[in-house]
Amino acid sequence: MEKRKLGKSDLEVSAIGLGCMGMSFAYGPPKDKQEMSMLLRAAVERGITFFDTAEVYGPFVNEELVGEALAPFRRQVVIATKFGFDLSPELDPRGMKGPPGLNSRPEHIRQAAENSLRRLGVETIDLLYQHRVDPDVPIEDVAGAVGELIREGKVKYFGLSEAGAQTIRRAHAIQPVTALQSEYSLWTRSPETEVIPTLEELGIGLVPYSPLGRGFLTGKIDENATFDRSDFRSSLPRFTPEALKANQALIALLGSIAERHQATFAQIALAWLLAQKPWIVPIPGTTRLQRLEENIGAAAVELAADDLREIDRLASGITVQGARYPEQLERMTGR
Repeated sequence: MEKRKLGKSDLEVSAIGLGCMGMSFAYGPPKDKQEMSMLLRAAVERGITFFDTAEVYGPFVNEELVGEALAPFRRQVVIATKFGFDLSPELDPRGMKGPPGLNSRPEHIRQAAENSLRRLGVETIDLLYQHRVDPDVPIEDVAGAVGELIREGKVKYFGLSEAGAQTIRRAHAIQPVTALQSEYSLWTRSPETEVIPTLEELGIGLVPYSPLGRGFLTGKIDENATFDRSDFRSSLPRFTPEALKANQALIALLGSIAERHQATFAQIALAWLLAQKPWIVPIPGTTRLQRLEENIGAAAVELAADDLREIDRLASGITVQGARYPEQLERMTGR
């Protein structure tokens, strides 16, 4: 698979990565560990070198899964993980009874990093993100704490997740930020206003999570879809029957382009992201080999300038219905 560098850094990864959250967390009951290990190894065999996890996924068990499965390929892959939440045994397995509290105090960052190193079974974390900006801790202190870990050789690169433009600038002034992870797709384009121009100016890569709209942009979800209580989409405003029905206009848009390229809806959605900037690396998640191979195939889909203009023209006439998160979680983004 084609490789890309995240911004102006020397961190090179596959053009499409793999988000591992759903293997252990948020999308229904945790999947079989042996099956997920096989899927992770199949991803490496097919050219994926960029894997995304976090301590909160499970919590904890996703890091263990990723670390164990990828141990034989340690020199071939880049593993990203995240800190920033206060986790306790009482945390709801779905993480949706109310988010755990934020904690990015420097001493907590160090403790979280040490624990992630142990669970991943590695000597160095390739890319360490702050999962959400903590309004009670100056971002300069966060960047400084990660900078210390980098100087000690425990972390290679520093990242932020769902941070606003000014926070990115402040952090980058203390410790260079290699990547920002934020939701970005054809139905979540808010980063285009301020964040993406800031990343381009500073030479920071963008790692879009949920690049397929949590499955919606595959064209497989309509207003009749139902979600188990263990699937966090059951709590998202954008996944109510009314919103799903209204947002089918985006699926029609993808369908017209997909037919032209003999590609799937998901492949067009991912190819559109790849065409936006050469330093964008989406991390679609899946628990199925068929979907993994479909997503990888998106890297070979080349959208022409006319395709991109048509997508933008059609998308400009569509107003996406429904907030992407409940209010309590939405307040934790864009800070």
